[in-house]
Amino acid sequence: MDALNWLPPALLTWLPSLGSMLIGVLLASLAFRLGERVVRRATRDAPVAASVAKAIRSPAKWGLPLLPVNAVLQGTPADAPGLAGAQQLCALLLIGAVTWLVSNAVRGAAQGVIAANPTSTADNLHARRVQTQTRVLARTLQGLVLLIGLSLMLMTFPQARQIGTSLLASAGLAGLVAGFAARPVLGNLIAGLQIGLSQPIRLDDVVIVEGEWGVIEEITGTYVVVRIWDQRRLVVPLQYWIEKPFQNWTRTTSDLIGTVFLWVDYRTPLAPLREELQRICEASPHWDKRFSLLQVTEAGERALQLRCLVTAGSAGAAWDLRCEVREKLVDFLQRAYPQYLPRLRAELDMASAPSAAPAHGGAAREAAR
Repeated sequence: MDALNWLPPALLTWLPSLGSMLIGVLLASLAFRLGERVVRRATRDAPVAASVAKAIRSPAKWGLPLLPVNAVLQGTPADAPGLAGAQQLCALLLIGAVTWLVSNAVRGAAQGVIAANPTSTADNLHARRVQTQTRVLARTLQGLVLLIGLSLMLMTFPQARQIGTSLLASAGLAGLVAGFAARPVLGNLIAGLQIGLSQPIRLDDVVIVEGEWGVIEEITGTYVVVRIWDQRRLVVPLQYWIEKPFQNWTRTTSDLIGTVFLWVDYRTPLAPLREELQRICEASPHWDKRFSLLQVTEAGERALQLRCLVTAGSAGAAWDLRCEVREKLVDFLQRAYPQYLPRLRAELDMASAPSAAPAHGGAAREAAR
């Protein structure tokens, strides 16, 4: 140490600790590299664990060296200049690294579960259920982890602890005001948990909300994005799905029954129309072969109302099938039975025609004069 007397006294006090920190950081980096190889081999056949390991790689790489640094700082002599500030800075960095690691671990686990349950299959009801629960719960947990991490960081400052004690001592009216102010945030948080657990909606569900037909595109911590059929986006708060009614066309299954209404004359033969409906459905790729049915649902004063029921495996296929059936049945009527399309009938009373003719004739002769 005598050879280093030319160094400032403050730096001389820190030299042993700095050397220990350097050795600790090198050992932590070596442990990280070895641990990374071991984890990579151990998670080779576990997709979810591999996703978690990949997500926490960066926070582990930067957070692991902080452990020996923090341990060395705790053993540094109390008379070292700037020790309190260094300890607080290291504690902040360590809490931030742990918060980052836990948040990434939650995100990695969610990504692994989502990747293991793709929605690209034909029958994706179970996959959509799992993905919805995973996304909502993961976002909620990440927000909770971030809140706890920030709280722990603030608690490292003595002034913050004193402010917290003062606020707790006078938290009567302030608590009520804060409660009312945070009601939308807390309501959305609770609604998000309810949606994640009870699942009134899921990703890719077909819904009718606010009179709009659309597909659930995204579920966040505060709102749901509905992709409307004309490519608009309807943003709906989470609480809406808990408090107000809406239609979910794919709640338990994506199969749907489509309806087509036609008006025809009373004399229209129904058997050929039923045969044509069956032929149209069998030739259509949108029909799921469950059933097709034609019924008379109303007998009005001028025409009959026919209702065609057709089935399809999804909302999009049901819409296309309905349009196809409507178009081809009208075309069939125009070609085969044009006389049976709806007509407006009028009855003429011929008894009053002879008495009107002389009057018109006399008026014409008087005009000729």
